[in-house]
Amino acid sequence: MTEPILRRRMTAAERRDQLIGVALTCFAEKGFDGTSIEEIAARAEVSKPVIYEHFGGKEGLYAVVVDREVNTLLKVLRGAVIDPDLGSRRLIELGTLALLDYIEASPEGFQIIMRDSSELGGSGFASILNDVIVRVEGLLIPKFEKMGFEAKAVPLIAQALTGLVAMTGQWWLDNPEYSKEEVVSYLVNMAWNGMHHLETDFHLS
Repeated sequence: MTEPILRRRMTAAERRDQLIGVALTCFAEKGFDGTSIEEIAARAEVSKPVIYEHFGGKEGLYAVVVDREVNTLLKVLRGAVIDPDLGSRRLIELGTLALLDYIEASPEGFQIIMRDSSELGGSGFASILNDVIVRVEGLLIPKFEKMGFEAKAVPLIAQALTGLVAMTGQWWLDNPEYSKEEVVSYLVNMAWNGMHHLETDFHLS
């Protein structure tokens, strides 16, 4: 007679990671309001009290999911725009690639981060963009000074570049027929050629 296979009991840390992973998928599919504790518990094959024990409720679980994805993306982007010795074009390439790499690896996480600006009054993506913009500013200031631009132009340019990449990344998530390499190539081509030919004494006609 064959002995029944006993399932190993998860540790508390393993159970917590499992619940976060299940919740990630649920929140990405239906958002915060459309997801219930019952659904998360059913998918994870646990009782509702287990979720309350680990996270205190749906709000606590959602906050943990968002925080984990925000920190992951922030780490990726910070690592991409850290070397001041790189040329401007290479900085744009690396920053764009970093964001699209994250979207490709964690589309569910990116969907949740983008939603967080409206769910529960969150500001995860806005915080990420602000952090990256500050870093881009620091890298662009010496480069713009060499070109003869005033330093006050740098925050605006950094905002424009970061917004261009971020919003295109969101668009790409809904248009996967474009390869990552195509998207990066088009973005860098437009951003670099626009920056490369900036005029120091430009006026509206």
